[in-house]
Amino acid sequence: MKNVLLVDDDLELSKSVIDLFDPNKYSFHHLNDGQATTGYVSQNRDDLDLVMVDVNLPSCSGLDILRNIKEIKENLPVIVISGFISTENAMEAMREGAYEYITKPFEVKQFIETVNKACGYAQDIGRSNTITGSAEDELASDEIIGQSPEIVEIAKLIGQVAKTDAAILIFGESGTGKELVARAIHRNSRRRENIQLSVNCAALSDTLLESELFGHEKGAFTGAYFKRIGKFEQCHRGTIFLDEIGDMSMLTQGKVLRVLQEKQFERLGGNETIKVDSRVIAATNKSLVQSMKDGSFRVDLFYRLKVVTIYIPPLRERKEDIPLLLDNFIHRYNRLLEKNISSVSKKAKALLQKHIWPGNVRELENNVHTAMVMAKSDVLQPEDFPVFSEDSNKVEIDLEGLQDNYTEMFARLIDPIFPKLIANGEGRVYHVMQSSMEKALISSCLKHFNSNQVKASEMLGISRNTLRDRISKYGIY
Repeated sequence: MKNVLLVDDDLELSKSVIDLFDPNKYSFHHLNDGQATTGYVSQNRDDLDLVMVDVNLPSCSGLDILRNIKEIKENLPVIVISGFISTENAMEAMREGAYEYITKPFEVKQFIETVNKACGYAQDIGRSNTITGSAEDELASDEIIGQSPEIVEIAKLIGQVAKTDAAILIFGESGTGKELVARAIHRNSRRRENIQLSVNCAALSDTLLESELFGHEKGAFTGAYFKRIGKFEQCHRGTIFLDEIGDMSMLTQGKVLRVLQEKQFERLGGNETIKVDSRVIAATNKSLVQSMKDGSFRVDLFYRLKVVTIYIPPLRERKEDIPLLLDNFIHRYNRLLEKNISSVSKKAKALLQKHIWPGNVRELENNVHTAMVMAKSDVLQPEDFPVFSEDSNKVEIDLEGLQDNYTEMFARLIDPIFPKLIANGEGRVYHVMQSSMEKALISSCLKHFNSNQVKASEMLGISRNTLRDRISKYGIY
């Protein structure tokens, strides 16, 4: 028999939760007052097997109760339940040692399995209904915004890894919020009182990047008129974020590897060995596996960085987050622009959720910013957004009219953006378009067949080995 303490002021919901479990296996004690919890746990610490506590209680926060319980009995599993989705609460709960953070509504079978695991039972089959709770949105300008399962899992993972000093590698397309995740990790870590700095490895030449990271002595190279303290040195006891690390040269990679292994380096042009204690978080929008195959990324550095990996899905794969993001951006830019925009029209919101957002959250934010500048009323309309304006080169394709003429279809897609491809392609337009199309085709096919590689390879007309090679090459997750 497992003894479980349930702390929740919602009596009806508490009864529903208790009724889910076999009374021959579980004995529940219910409290609706958070202030009484600490005393009860102190008196029954040796008999309790699990505590489930709601975040929002009338007298105190469930997160405060979690901290108190961990002081009384550190290894007692605590499941934190929330009636609204807050990535900040998820991070804090996991950082403070919660066994799991669950949001309402939750799927009953998964909930029962989580409770069983926490108590050491094998998985039971639960009933396939749903328990619901009230919903609120807590939005902050530096918070990771979202209610999709992927974003909630990322928030929980941040809470778990933030309290360690492990190196972290973040994967994701440009504009998905990799730096935001890095800031959240630092903000929730033991290093949060110290500095965090970011370096874009793709924006600097080799010499400038080395100088930026490690500093240089006066006269180290042409133009070095004074001594410079590098970012690693500035981030001593803090966090350094290396964005787009896949674009770093092999020489600089070797020096970063030394910092990770030995916690020391020399400034450019200097002989003094400088010891540092900097936590490294790196990010990339490239497939480092393919880069290692190409010989452009060090295998040893990859595994040094990849102690913990976080994958941020593109916005097109978590469109349920768009309404929350819209609310957050409107709230933020109302303050910045001294506007009083109240909402987005239903038509505009529907169009925004249909758009694929190749630039991800950054593109969505830019569109909201522009729309709020140009808006003629307090409700944003489709014509206010650049992505839907007449000059945005939006392409409408009549697939039935084209029949099997895919060349014409792709021509209509490519023609409007071709000037930009030429401007950004730097003589690599063919390679960029070929690899981008192949990646998009494979990604769409895998998504269509629910990641079933056998069916995807059959439909594409390629072998499974070729498919696996492309998945690795393009970093398709």
